[in-house]
Amino acid sequence: MDILDDDINAEVIGFGALNVDKLYSVENIAGCDEESFIKNETDTPGGSASNTIIGLSKLGISTSIIGKIADDEDGDLIEYNLAFNRVFTNNLIYSSTGSTGKCLGFVDSNGNRCLYVDAGVNDEIVPDEINTLNIMRCKIMHYTSFVGNSFKTQIELLDKLGKDTILSFDPGMLYVKKGFDEIKPILDRTDILLINESELRLLCGENKLDIKELACEFIKQGIGTVVVKKGADGVFAINDKEECDVKSFECSVVDTTGAGDSFNSGFLYGFLNGFGLEKSCEIGNWVASKAIEGFGMEKFPTCEELLEFIK
Repeated sequence: MDILDDDINAEVIGFGALNVDKLYSVENIAGCDEESFIKNETDTPGGSASNTIIGLSKLGISTSIIGKIADDEDGDLIEYNLAFNRVFTNNLIYSSTGSTGKCLGFVDSNGNRCLYVDAGVNDEIVPDEINTLNIMRCKIMHYTSFVGNSFKTQIELLDKLGKDTILSFDPGMLYVKKGFDEIKPILDRTDILLINESELRLLCGENKLDIKELACEFIKQGIGTVVVKKGADGVFAINDKEECDVKSFECSVVDTTGAGDSFNSGFLYGFLNGFGLEKSCEIGNWVASKAIEGFGMEKFPTCEELLEFIK
């Protein structure tokens, strides 16, 4: 099958920024007026939606992604990486001007990080550039954040989603900082909210209530499933039928960049394959624990490894 065929039906389509992550391993992350030094550098295609979509593809799910790249080396690297990982590129948008998005990341010896984003052409996506027929046929549409105006295109696209299409939404800190009212149109259509604890508390403006109470507020507003990622402390998840608190797996941390995206891959895999809430969270935690043992996607587990774990 031609990977550029517009008639391809992907089970999951991502919609978010496409970046090349330029990751620098440093002795320590410098603060104001401090200095550190770079030990080594790696260039890895990334972006939150892309990480999750590639992860799902590695787990055997058919995937595609809506995103924009420029005619430059970084754009070529992103396109090659998607195709290499069997992500259908039929929803990519190409710009003849501008530059492909970049994310400069500094990671210390403990796996802590800080990120600086250069959005490039990511924020020039308009609705007319998107093949709405493709998104009407997917099982899950997965939204992640943009820095600028492509956020408005995500909102406009909501009405084009198929009535049976599940919307999963990982807002990230960029969207959480916009405030509840601004991202409410997306939240109103969201079926699965994937959010970390810090983001949840900031979005709700609440530090005193426990996670369950905050998550329940979103369940009351019509979101079917809320998953709160707690890093090394695992995840809390709830829907209208059950709730669970699932511990993380011990692992040797190399780079936590994309850990939440990797969790999303495992969780959505579980959801698509009919696993319950707790098992889907367990799968997500396991996938994330494997992914953070290396840089980028180099240690992301295969479908065969996941099936062995599930057994």
